[in-house]
Amino acid sequence: MTTPSKRTISKKMPKTMRIAAITMARNDEFFLSRWIAYYGRKLGMENLYIYLDGTDQMVPKNAGAAHVKKLPHTPMSRAAGDRYRIDLVSRLATDLFARGYDIVIGCDCDEFLVVNPDTGLSLAEYLSDAARRGVTSLSGLGLDVGQHMNLEKKLDRTRPLLMQRGHALLSTRYTKPVVLFRPAPWGSGFHHVRGKNFHIDKNLYLLHFGAVDMDMLITKAAARGPDWVNHLRRRGNGTINAVTQKRARGMQAINAARRIQTIFRPLYAWGKPSMLGMNWVVEIPKNLQQSGI
Repeated sequence: MTTPSKRTISKKMPKTMRIAAITMARNDEFFLSRWIAYYGRKLGMENLYIYLDGTDQMVPKNAGAAHVKKLPHTPMSRAAGDRYRIDLVSRLATDLFARGYDIVIGCDCDEFLVVNPDTGLSLAEYLSDAARRGVTSLSGLGLDVGQHMNLEKKLDRTRPLLMQRGHALLSTRYTKPVVLFRPAPWGSGFHHVRGKNFHIDKNLYLLHFGAVDMDMLITKAAARGPDWVNHLRRRGNGTINAVTQKRARGMQAINAARRIQTIFRPLYAWGKPSMLGMNWVVEIPKNLQQSGI
């Protein structure tokens, strides 16, 4: 599979900037520990900021020097909870800029921002160079990773995820402006930056792993009751169904999706990207395995 050509990087690379990463999690130790491991390697553990939703939550064993704060859990509707969480992390991002950070990444704990290894740059180096563009935010192309039920086995939790999963749904839902270069309020779920335009980078991907394993989804559904399990077994999961049933496209589709999402916007949400109703499944570029996720 071919990969995008290397982006032209300035010959005089700027000094790597101070970059922080923020997330908020509840009952998600599996992904949170991987989020910590990944962004800790890329940015330094001391630059990770984590809100735990509930004083009953366990701090992951690999948290190390990361900044972890437990907050009391308040049951809310999904919409109210989304607003509450995004307001918290947006305020934290603004505070981190005031404390001297140059760039802030905000995302859910099952989301990983990856730079194309063909650039020859680390994530921190690439974002430091991108800061020269003068934009408020930056997004990677959203890849919603799913288990191909006919080709892929149950997830081995001791091995890297991308060594076991090779297909994703090209999803505008996960093409999120997770990188901020200046203070600005995110919209719910990090899906947009309020009042700002959208900039999709051709060398960045945002990988979402919520549907990485059907057994994990069934376990989560069981906590909500037998009706949820029955529904999942009967109807399946949208992402898993798509990657299992649809023909997987290659790098040409990924490049086309970047162009489409850059140009087109839904009439009802100009600050978000559109795929014009097309639901493409793609093979995840093999070189992204170098990320270690």
